[in-house]
Amino acid sequence: MPPIVSLQHTMFAGESPRFEGRSNNRLLASLSDADFALLMPHLEPVCFAAGDFVTRAGDPIESICLLEQGIAGVLETLDGDRSYAIGLVGVEGFIGWPRLLGTDRSPYDVTVRAETGHALRVSSKALMAAVDHSATLRAALLRFVHVFMLQMGRTIVSSLAHSIERRMARWILLYHDRVQGDEICMTHEEFRLMLGVRRSSVTDALHRLEEERAIRAIRARVVVQDRAKLIALAGGTYGRPEQEYSRLFSV
Repeated sequence: MPPIVSLQHTMFAGESPRFEGRSNNRLLASLSDADFALLMPHLEPVCFAAGDFVTRAGDPIESICLLEQGIAGVLETLDGDRSYAIGLVGVEGFIGWPRLLGTDRSPYDVTVRAETGHALRVSSKALMAAVDHSATLRAALLRFVHVFMLQMGRTIVSSLAHSIERRMARWILLYHDRVQGDEICMTHEEFRLMLGVRRSSVTDALHRLEEERAIRAIRARVVVQDRAKLIALAGGTYGRPEQEYSRLFSV
């Protein structure tokens, strides 16, 4: 199965982002001209370094970010200090979706993962005015929320029912869908956020995926060598949300 996004980036490293009416964000690209025109005057390019917080749990949702490059991890925190990844967002969607569901506070921490992120930011006020004006814009944004909910549901089921190796294969695929290239910055701490297991268990699972020649693990990196093998290893933990996104957005 192909990735749910197609990354075609034209920025050079270190270049300041500029918005000139063209977007790499797949959700923005899917909008009608009329709906895009409602948002375009309010879109502001922003950059994030890996590890930056886009929003923190409990903070007001003052803006919405549509990623043009990079990946954001949605994190749930237990006991004030233990964080776990419950979902990922890339150029297929946007950050700040709880605002469309009627809350003005973020329920989760959202941080940029793996690589530098570029995004288009729009104030919550401007976005809500636009969706009040256009039912089709609201519907498009909520379709993404639906897909993200499917992804979170699959994360829960996978955590309860599947082996570490299968869960790891799924997370690597989710990252691979959303980053540039086959070499992904994935440290043991990154895997701990996703899998909630000890460092030794992460090491053992990485070795097993290497034995299958699906990946190659190097220092703080995972190189995807055989995506088809990863999909086979992930089994039913990967695919349904991705298929639903393709169906709803015709990609």
